[in-house]
Amino acid sequence: MEHDPDLDTVGLFEARYAAFIETLGHLRPRLHRYCARMTGSVFDGEDVMQGALFEAYRNLDRFDDNQPLGPWLFRIAHNRCIDFLRRRSVREKTEAAAAETEPVSQGEPAGADVGHALERLVVSLPPKERACVLLKDVFEHSLEEIAELVGSTIGGVKAALNRGRGKLAVIHEAPKAGRSVDPALFDLLRLYVERFNQGDWDGLRELASADARLRVADCFAGRLVDSPYFVEYERAAFSWRAVLGEVDGEPVMILLRDEGKGWVPSSAVRFAQSEGRISRITDYFKTPWVLGAATSVTTGIA
Repeated sequence: MEHDPDLDTVGLFEARYAAFIETLGHLRPRLHRYCARMTGSVFDGEDVMQGALFEAYRNLDRFDDNQPLGPWLFRIAHNRCIDFLRRRSVREKTEAAAAETEPVSQGEPAGADVGHALERLVVSLPPKERACVLLKDVFEHSLEEIAELVGSTIGGVKAALNRGRGKLAVIHEAPKAGRSVDPALFDLLRLYVERFNQGDWDGLRELASADARLRVADCFAGRLVDSPYFVEYERAAFSWRAVLGEVDGEPVMILLRDEGKGWVPSSAVRFAQSEGRISRITDYFKTPWVLGAATSVTTGIA
């Protein structure tokens, strides 16, 4: 789990920023979908998008009001995705592997109805091909728009589309994440869920390190001890319970809400641990599209 230092010390989001991101409600699921497919994780995609929105907010004075907002936000999000992949060393590995592959035949355009199954296969492509296929075949951007967004030429975009579509044509299933489960984190998660359901807020605080960080999308980013985090759940006006589960193979706490037809997954909370204590909590309570974009959501892990 990576974090954005720009957001790490914000604390409670100011009203002006909250108003800004509220105006982007119609764009955010689409932005998240792109970032999730670029990073290969619905959680990493949301974290990258949160950083992109904060960057956009800080640079509003540079935005040309005569231009549409969507392409500008996509450009910032795209650059953030590439930075994320570079830090994770995925870009170097995939591009090196791509350089060793034999030429592939030209693939047919996948079209706007590319489908969720094929859409998720793009994680196997090098970043530029991945971006071009997503932007053209999923988000229906023009070649000119894609070239500007990825910093290439129309010819370069066409070549990337050709390579990417050809590779996708011979892929039959999405690559497995291969995520290894940290036993210490799993044990912490189990204990956290138990105490959370008991409303043992002091017991939850004991599980976290003194400098544990917290991010609640659209609300707070900073030190857990400086937040009203547990108080907000204690005062919640809706019925909920927590279970240990997995989202796309990653162990998380899943919050269930009673929607009148039984308990259904509503949101997820992601954790990191260090030396047997929780070092970071990321709560996706206010971003319901995250679970909606996941390939698999499993609840009640034993």
